[in-house]
Amino acid sequence: MKTHIYKSKVFDMACRQFDKAADLINLDPSLIKRTKYPKRCMVVTCPVRMDNGQVELFEGYRVQHHLSLGPTKGGLRFHPAVTVGEVAGLSMWMSWKCALAGLPYGGAKGGICVDVSKLSITELERLSRRYMQEMIPFVGPNTDIMAPDMGTNEQVMAWMMDTYANHIGNSIPAIVTGKPVSLGGSQGRREATGHGVAYVVKSYMNDLRIPLDQATAVIQGFGNVGSEAALALNAFGIKVIAISDVHGGYYNANGIDVQNALEYSKIHKSLKGWKEADIISNEALLRLKCTVLIPAALERVITEDNVRQLNCRILAEAANGPTTNGADEILKENDNITTIPDIFCNSGGVIVSYFEWVQDLQSLFWTREEVLRKMHNILDRAKMEIETQKQKYGYSRREAALTVGIQKVVNAKSVRGLFP
Repeated sequence: MKTHIYKSKVFDMACRQFDKAADLINLDPSLIKRTKYPKRCMVVTCPVRMDNGQVELFEGYRVQHHLSLGPTKGGLRFHPAVTVGEVAGLSMWMSWKCALAGLPYGGAKGGICVDVSKLSITELERLSRRYMQEMIPFVGPNTDIMAPDMGTNEQVMAWMMDTYANHIGNSIPAIVTGKPVSLGGSQGRREATGHGVAYVVKSYMNDLRIPLDQATAVIQGFGNVGSEAALALNAFGIKVIAISDVHGGYYNANGIDVQNALEYSKIHKSLKGWKEADIISNEALLRLKCTVLIPAALERVITEDNVRQLNCRILAEAANGPTTNGADEILKENDNITTIPDIFCNSGGVIVSYFEWVQDLQSLFWTREEVLRKMHNILDRAKMEIETQKQKYGYSRREAALTVGIQKVVNAKSVRGLFP
């Protein structure tokens, strides 16, 4: 099977990861393509009346990778660089991530090619509602459940939930996750991804016998994930010495005032102009000496060109696909850097999204402490599976995580068989 629909660097990268993992586990050739390629792809046109009265057309995508373990699950991103190929690659990673964590989901991802900063709040609402309206035939609480991603948030999820409810005729909170708590959202969901990143970082620091109060962290990306990871790292006693967003990086060897940076970013919509640290480039930030480097922004930022210049002890992938295939091969030979792969490192978000879905279905809700404790338990179990696989077969940590996740999907497809 050859397909040009999903052609993109992100999809090609995800496919190469899959191919290597499939070779490692000697995957049956009859299952390779069925497991690798997405089940469904939807492309929709969303006409939106802008505030000036003109009608603009926006292209939206949704890729559902597989439904062998249950409904698909994945975020929705609004970004000017979104392509259907990128969305397809992200849906693949979500499949392995859900399986690795033991969640009853297949992977999905959605996106709209749009610059959110150029939309008014009313235009953003119209676009969000129109996208959901176009997707209604293909989504549902037992088919595909959306969540926030880059450029979307609780409010977008609330509009989409309301749009679906108006179409169906009654409220169905489980149609989306990451929505406000007042509408059936889960305690702990907003901070789940970043907190989960910090939790697994702390776990590996303990394994490496690195004292938390002597550790430093550098975070590329100060959106929801990066900022929440910074807050959680601080709470664990780890000093954050650098942060960045799309406008550049900020460095303070004595420690960043994370709360001050977060408040400034909320007011000004970015870190641009923040005066509490020295300005550095995003490229220079990646080369800073630190205990843990956390790429928490876009894909493919750790490349063959800069990977040898990393000066960290732990590389914690809070973003999806931040390390290219070539850079990953180089990291495999570097015993001085412990890589925590993305499909494990940032899985706290989908784990707590699963908890939100479960709570919505049963109309029984948990406290933040219960949610985070349950998330920690799943992360601990997934880490044990990864480390066992790594030690048993001599895999890299990424290979171990991918083979565990992919094998679970393969097992489900094998047992279910092929419908005539």
